[in-house]
Amino acid sequence: MARNTEQQFNKAIAECVDIFTKKMSDYGTAWRILRPSSLTDQIYIKAQRIRSIEEKGSQKIEDSIRGEYIGIINYCAMALIQCSIGYDSKPIPNEEIQRMFEQQLTDSRDLMLNKNHDYGEAWRQMRISSYTDLILMKIHRTKQIEDNEGNTIISEGVEANYMDMINYSIFALIRLEEEATAD
Repeated sequence: MARNTEQQFNKAIAECVDIFTKKMSDYGTAWRILRPSSLTDQIYIKAQRIRSIEEKGSQKIEDSIRGEYIGIINYCAMALIQCSIGYDSKPIPNEEIQRMFEQQLTDSRDLMLNKNHDYGEAWRQMRISSYTDLILMKIHRTKQIEDNEGNTIISEGVEANYMDMINYSIFALIRLEEEATAD
């Protein structure tokens, strides 16, 4: 089966944008009051739930693992926005927020394409559970950087970690879809 990674990424991004846009219609931009560290904690909750379900092999709440990965992607994009313009409760037009949101996902996709060139799509051979573990590791790195008030000696900042979490989550969405269609 021929795979077009960029097309698969764009499909996943479109789904995330659609959900984000619909939720913004329902809730507005209430999330703009959240500090990036609070968004990191929301990402942690979603990743920890995925890991718990993977380890237990069952779940009691019907929210899908797929939906949790989408939540991680969307919270990461929100955190990237907060890092770039700061947190505030002042209204910003929905159209402007959506443009910023889409730009964060596009920038993450472009990063993935560059890395994918160098790594040769190695992610396709990984277990989905490894994406979860990598996301959790990136969360712990992000929390450490946040606790250090953004100061690092040699490491990339929180933005790079958020972008990596977006990409790992999109890898998971692609692999979940491929597994579902292979059955």
